[in-house]
Amino acid sequence: MNGIVVINKECGYTSHDVVAVLRGVLGIKKIGHTGTLDPDACGVLPVCAGFATKVCESLMMQTKEYVATGRLGIVTDTQDIHGTVLATKEFHVSEEEFRAAVSRFVGTIEQLTPMFSARKIDGVKLVDLARRGVTIERSKKTVNVYSIDVLSFDEAGGEYKIRVRCQKGTYIRTICNDIGEALGCGSCMTSLVRTATGKFTLEHSVTIDELRTLRDQGRLSEALIPIDAMYRGCRPVELKVEYLKYIANGNYLEEDWLTPAAEPLKGFEYVYENLLGDREAACVRVYVDGEFFAIYRKKGHRYVPLQMYHEVDNEKNRVRKQESGE
Repeated sequence: MNGIVVINKECGYTSHDVVAVLRGVLGIKKIGHTGTLDPDACGVLPVCAGFATKVCESLMMQTKEYVATGRLGIVTDTQDIHGTVLATKEFHVSEEEFRAAVSRFVGTIEQLTPMFSARKIDGVKLVDLARRGVTIERSKKTVNVYSIDVLSFDEAGGEYKIRVRCQKGTYIRTICNDIGEALGCGSCMTSLVRTATGKFTLEHSVTIDELRTLRDQGRLSEALIPIDAMYRGCRPVELKVEYLKYIANGNYLEEDWLTPAAEPLKGFEYVYENLLGDREAACVRVYVDGEFFAIYRKKGHRYVPLQMYHEVDNEKNRVRKQESGE
């Protein structure tokens, strides 16, 4: 099985838990997720199976969108409501003042990585140190926050809801904490939902239980996004069957071995986002008898492999398989 499943992660699961469960549901070992979600957070978690794991890194770099709720007047060690309360403070904040504080965290900003995080320093996770009561110095990191929309604000209760669009690695609970610091009254995040990763949204996601039901009904394919859907911007071409051995070995392809192909993808326009940047215009999706094999890039009068999405039969892979016992 090769493709992407967009999971609507429920609270209580770690991202690694989801991967472990899906290995059983999908019956495949080679699975990877595309961006960690804390156990107490829920929402969009694209999971790649089989050869689709080759696009994991690209999908991780896509813009993330979150809807978070928070509360003024509370400071915790984890920066969310699930941590130990360090302080409670009175607040008298108008909506105008709140919106002004929020606007300070849009753009290129500096964030201090929270101690309760999976970041490693000298090979040790910060969260493991934090659980032992150890706090160490951390350097700030630069992140890009593209927008923050204030969806609601309750002046009396200090509760708020914001929608954040940002780059990979941005801590939303740190934004909530820092908003509180800017207002002088403290703040913590009370809930978090990732609503989108790139073009993957909640609308097209499934829960683990829903995926199990599809499996039991023999309908798993309905939840599977094919790998080639991620490359809709690349022109589809068909490789003449007599040249199959060349692509099977991961070799170059001559231009006259390829013929234009009708678009084989229907109904997956909603997930497409250019993953190749400026290279996309020179790349093609290569099919053999309608089966997607690889992305090739034009170089002179030939096409050279950019990414292979089948088992390449060459000496390097044969040695690897022999050594690993596959």
